[in-house]
Amino acid sequence: MRLVGSGVIYYELLKPGETINAHRYHQQLIKLYRALREKRPHYRKKHDKLIFLHDNAPSHTSTMVQNYLETLNWEVLPHPAYSPDLAPSDYHLFSSMGHALAERHFDSYKDVRKWLNEFASKDEFFWRGIYKLPERWEICIVSEGKYFE
Repeated sequence: MRLVGSGVIYYELLKPGETINAHRYHQQLIKLYRALREKRPHYRKKHDKLIFLHDNAPSHTSTMVQNYLETLNWEVLPHPAYSPDLAPSDYHLFSSMGHALAERHFDSYKDVRKWLNEFASKDEFFWRGIYKLPERWEICIVSEGKYFE
């Protein structure tokens, strides 16, 4: 089910020097779940199953994170190791952001956050990226896991 104009549910911009570990990722998932309940109340009312895709980074595969995802009853799509072809962030988001940021300079963290908020408001952009995922899964299967563009 797609809601037109629904936009991004949650994102977090890390400050310089900050990194993601299992604890931080777990906290982000908690915030994502809260934002989902707040911004998509129909999800909670209908008990729709959420399909979740993330890669195999150590912070994503930690026991703490896996246990939390089980409590949420989210279906986690399997993600082949080292497969940027299936990561929407790699094949869609980062490429587009790279073009949009070309030769762009920011004077402050606040300016970066402002730009990112504007970029994140383009929900048609995000919908197209997710919509392309089944097609990319099919290409990946046909190519037997070999890299493709």
